[in-house]
Amino acid sequence: MAGRFITLEGGEGTGKSTQIRRLASALETRGIKVLATREPGGAPGAEQIRKLMVEGEPGRWDPITETLLAYAARADHVARTIGPALLAGSWVISDRFNDSTFAYQGVGRGVPRETIRRIDAAVLDDFAPDLTLILDLDVTIGLERARARSGTENRFEKLGADFHEKLRQAFLDIAKRNPDRCRVIDAAGTEDQVAEAIFAAVSHRFDL
Repeated sequence: MAGRFITLEGGEGTGKSTQIRRLASALETRGIKVLATREPGGAPGAEQIRKLMVEGEPGRWDPITETLLAYAARADHVARTIGPALLAGSWVISDRFNDSTFAYQGVGRGVPRETIRRIDAAVLDDFAPDLTLILDLDVTIGLERARARSGTENRFEKLGADFHEKLRQAFLDIAKRNPDRCRVIDAAGTEDQVAEAIFAAVSHRFDL
């Protein structure tokens, strides 16, 4: 079976990491080889760039520098992890991909959409996920979950509720712009309910 590329997107604390584990397990029980990964990160060089992006104070980088860091990490991730896994027939599930840059650095931090689109085209050359699941959750709940999970705040969690509400709306707008690729998942339910909704969307998209 050919490899498939699935991404999970959404704001902080929406449960992406947990649901990726659940989805990977469900696919593996059906005999599908799965690689779970994340952004920024997912390859040795990209993980080093991740530390630059998520640690420190909110103003550590200006928006365009942050965007370029994201795409430097993404280029390494695709070349060293995602691409080889897909060629080997694995299904790849990534916690975030380029939609997060359009949301965080674009809508959230004000980098023009066209600027990001041009960088995206140069780095990815039209490479895109086969399916994107956008986990949608009330911002206040998401931030509370994120802080409870880690006990500390990363750079983006420190940016405040207004910033994160813009992110939420940005992801919903991405779903509207890309109805063939994206599905919005209500992340307010129980872990089991969200996992069931995700697997239903994956099953429908790939005829499992």
